[in-house]
Amino acid sequence: MQQVELGTIKTLWRLVPFARRALGRISLGIVAAIAAHMVALSIPQFLQGLINSLVDGGFDALLPAVGLILLLGVLEALFVLFRRWLVLTPGTFVEADMRNTLFAKLQDLPVAFHDKWASGQLLSRAVADLSLIRRWLSFGIVLLIANFITLVVGLIILFSFNFWLGLIFSMASIPILLISFRFERQFGTIARLAQDQSGDLATRVEESVHGVRVLKSFGRGGFAAAQFASQALELRSTEISKATAIAKLWLYLIMIPEFALGLALLVGIWFAASGEITVGTLVAFVATATVLRWPTESLGFLLGMTLEAKTATTRVFEVLDEPDLIADPISPKTVVEPKGLLEFTDVHFRYPDAPADRKDLVDGVNLRLEPGQSVALIGLTGCGKTTLTALTTRLYEVSSGAITIDGIDIRDLTREDLRTHIAMAFEDATLFSSSVRENVLLGNATQNEDDLSQAIEVAQAQFVYDLPKGLDTPIGDEGLSLSGGQRQRLALARAVAAKPRILVLDDPLSAVDVDTETMVEDALRHVLKSTTALIVAHRPSTVMLADKVALMQDGRISAFGTHKELLASSAHYRHVITSLDEEQKQREVNL
Repeated sequence: MQQVELGTIKTLWRLVPFARRALGRISLGIVAAIAAHMVALSIPQFLQGLINSLVDGGFDALLPAVGLILLLGVLEALFVLFRRWLVLTPGTFVEADMRNTLFAKLQDLPVAFHDKWASGQLLSRAVADLSLIRRWLSFGIVLLIANFITLVVGLIILFSFNFWLGLIFSMASIPILLISFRFERQFGTIARLAQDQSGDLATRVEESVHGVRVLKSFGRGGFAAAQFASQALELRSTEISKATAIAKLWLYLIMIPEFALGLALLVGIWFAASGEITVGTLVAFVATATVLRWPTESLGFLLGMTLEAKTATTRVFEVLDEPDLIADPISPKTVVEPKGLLEFTDVHFRYPDAPADRKDLVDGVNLRLEPGQSVALIGLTGCGKTTLTALTTRLYEVSSGAITIDGIDIRDLTREDLRTHIAMAFEDATLFSSSVRENVLLGNATQNEDDLSQAIEVAQAQFVYDLPKGLDTPIGDEGLSLSGGQRQRLALARAVAAKPRILVLDDPLSAVDVDTETMVEDALRHVLKSTTALIVAHRPSTVMLADKVALMQDGRISAFGTHKELLASSAHYRHVITSLDEEQKQREVNL
């Protein structure tokens, strides 16, 4: 997950493509902020003439000068208001564009990426980190640039009043610069740690919420709370370290300029007493230094905000820069008249980071499914059945060999096109927090109500009509308001409603009672007459549903034929079927 750290400016520069359309208003916001500061710096110039005039007895200039200073104060306030109006909206557009891009990237990245990344880390990047970037674009960069320019102009003005007084005050910038460089190195590390820990904490919350039934059933709520509290304390400690670092910087940013101003004031009084400068000049000098107080003191939190934005940008681009190893071809092919011929030719698969001496999970599979043929894939646990089915839709990419549909390598099809030809139903049924209708028609491009009704009937999911709002009933977070069998039937209905030429079923009825399974299988026989089906079977009754059976052993297809043929010819097949019988009996007891 880590990548080489770039410099702060170079890292933040990567935001420019996303911020391009907002740069105009942000730039105008910087101009408005500078204008407000310049107006504030001009007030001491009038004070200089006013004080000198008053000292000389010219009281006639008092009221016009007060009116002018009041006008300048109102003008400064208007520039501040204009700056806020300019910069508040563009940052939200940048945040929205980046969030959409990040979400699209997460959808595009292969399953292998999501296997490695904790969901809380991704969530914190999509929410907290992008919010930091928005605030920096709308506030941090604007004031950082404006305040820096104000400091430079202000120091020039101070030197124009008196060289020595300006030199005394400007000498304070040397230790401030040194302290700021040290602060950047220290704070950058702490900020990154805090944001990573925040992501870990989000993961802990998500896992605890999703697994609340397990935690409650085992009475482990207190244990989960203790783990959460421990991680929260670590984050708290890191946040305190961040606050301490910023507090130390603020100490120096306030103390050093105040000391420099006090010293300059003492020297200035001596100069004024000796006649080297006028009283008006001394007052103007002090007033200008006071105007520079805010730009100087603000460097602390603006630097902190900038470094946090840098860390947030790094974390977001860690995802955006992730290479997509399963991509669409440059010149994609299409299946003109899909028939449903699915063929595996010497297919191998191993995880990219697997040790070199470890055997392939799928180790040379050769299997041919004729159009309209249903094949049950069986084998002992860990033989590679589920992995093989995941390769058909390129959830994972084959390491070598080829999978073809109607003679076309699936790697030559776009992923969207491929997944219109193949639909999958998994044993672990995942539903979304939307209505029954939206879940079942997820893969049906036409959103056809007849397809919806047929799919519900095939999956024996008629229970949905009895829900409070029928097909429009929201089923809750991941469908956990439903039973396991109900979720599996809806997932199967979703696969059937997609009307694919090829249907891949990874034991989609494991949580369904035997009577319901029988009815589903009877309905599936009608559907499978025209659909090629690869069915991972964990029950003998599911095996009977298929035309042929493929026996998988140690990552290979060791036998292929009808149920009767394999019973007669394969001792390992008989062993597997016996194991399935025992599993089914145990499930029936549990149900």
